[in-house]
Amino acid sequence: MSNEDLAKKILDTVGGTGNVLYSNVIQATNCMTRLRLRLIEQNDFMIDALKNIDDVLGVNVDGDEVQVILGAGKATTVTNAVNKILEETNTVKVGEVKIGDAKALHDKIRARNATPVKLFFKKISSIFTPLIPGFIACGLITGIVSCLLKISPALADEKGIQLAMIAGNAVFWGMNLFVGINASKIFGGTPILGGVLAALMTHPGLADISIFNTPFVPGRGGVISVIIVAAFGAWLENKLHKVIPEMFDLFLTPLVTVLIAGTVAVLILQPVGGAISDAIGSAATTAVQSGGAAVGFILAGVWLPLVMLGIHQAMTPIHVDLISQFGVTILLPILAMAGAGQVGASIAVYFKTKNARLKKIIASALPVGMMGVGEPLIYGVTFPLFKPFIGACIGGAFGGAIQASFTVGAATLGISGLPLAATTNNVAIYLFGLIVAYVVGFVATWLIGFDDPTDV
Repeated sequence: MSNEDLAKKILDTVGGTGNVLYSNVIQATNCMTRLRLRLIEQNDFMIDALKNIDDVLGVNVDGDEVQVILGAGKATTVTNAVNKILEETNTVKVGEVKIGDAKALHDKIRARNATPVKLFFKKISSIFTPLIPGFIACGLITGIVSCLLKISPALADEKGIQLAMIAGNAVFWGMNLFVGINASKIFGGTPILGGVLAALMTHPGLADISIFNTPFVPGRGGVISVIIVAAFGAWLENKLHKVIPEMFDLFLTPLVTVLIAGTVAVLILQPVGGAISDAIGSAATTAVQSGGAAVGFILAGVWLPLVMLGIHQAMTPIHVDLISQFGVTILLPILAMAGAGQVGASIAVYFKTKNARLKKIIASALPVGMMGVGEPLIYGVTFPLFKPFIGACIGGAFGGAIQASFTVGAATLGISGLPLAATTNNVAIYLFGLIVAYVVGFVATWLIGFDDPTDV
C-alpha cells in the first residue's frame, strides 16, 4: 500500500472513538525507524491490530508512546503523511501537544512514566539523535576513503581524497559545538549560548592561559564536559530570567550567563568532565584489553536486552569520547555483533517458519538489519518469538568475543553492521566476527527452535 494509505490505516487503528476524528492522538513524531505516537489511551487489542497491518514491522510501547516500527526512510515519509492527515482534521499540530484535557492527561501519563533513569537516557538520546545523519554521512565517507586507500595508498596524495578525508572528519571537528547547542536546548536554555560555552571550552587560545602554573587544555573532556557545562548554563540562564527585570533581560541574561558559566566551566566543570572522560577511556580500554574475549562475549551478549531498555542511548557520548581520545572506539565493533547475531537468528526463522506474513516481515527487515538497523528485526521478529531473541544474543556474544580478542576499533559511529567494516582498523577480523555472529545466531536459533505463529 502507499505511504498515505498506511498512515490512514494506522490512524484509523489508534484514533479512538467519539465526535472528534483521531481524538486519541496527542502527538506524532518519528526517529530513524519508528513512527512515535503519543496516545491518550491504548490497549492490547489496538497494539495487536497495529502489528497486523501490512508494512508494519513491529510495535513497541513505552509509557504513553506507541512506537510503530516501519524501517529507515519509510518512518519519516509515513510520519509526514500522518501529520498531514492530523492537520487536515485539525486534531493536532505537527510536533505540538493539543491544548485542553488531552494535554493535561498527557502530562499526567508522562509524569507517571518519568523515572529519573528514563528521563536521563531520553535527554542523552535527544541531544545526539539530531546528529545521526551527520554521523552516517561522515562515517560512510570515511569508510569509502579507507577502502580506497587500502587498495591504493598512492591515492592519499590526490586532492579529492584529501578533501574527502576532511569531510569524513567534519562531524567530529564540530562535535562539541553541535552537542553544546543541542544540550542547551534539551536542558531548557538558549541553544546558541550552549554553543558559545562549547566554543569557549575548545578555543585553542585556552592553551596560552595558565592557572597555578597549569595551562588550560582546550577541548578537555570532550562531549562529556560540554553536556555538563551546557546543563549548568541552561540552569543559570533560567534562574537569571526570573531575577533580571524584563527591560534588561535581553542584554544582561546572556551576558551574565556566558561570563559566570564560562568561568565556572574552565575552572571547575571542564576539569571534572575531563576526569570523567579519562576514567571512561581507561575503564573501557582496560576492560577489553585485560578481559579480552570474555568481556566481548558478555557485552555483545547482553546488548540486545539493554537496547530494549533504552540504556544503549547513553553509549553515544562514550563512543564519541573514545574516538576523540584514541581515534577509534573499541566498544562499537563489539556491540555491533549483537545486531549480527539477530540477522543470523532471523534467517533461521525465515527458513523454519511456515507463516507467510512472518516471512514477508523478515524479507523486508533483513537488508536493513545487515546494514546495521536492527529495530525492525528486534520488535518484528526475534523478541515477539522470544526463543530466536535468545539465539540472537548467543550469536552476538560469539561475534563480540572475536572483536574484543583482536581489539578491533571503529573510527566513526552512526553506522553498524556491514558498513561499519570499512571504518575499522582491522576489516578482515571485523568481517570474520560478523560472519561468526551470523552463523552462531542461525545455528543457535535453529537448535533452540520457536513456536511458529499461526498469525502475526
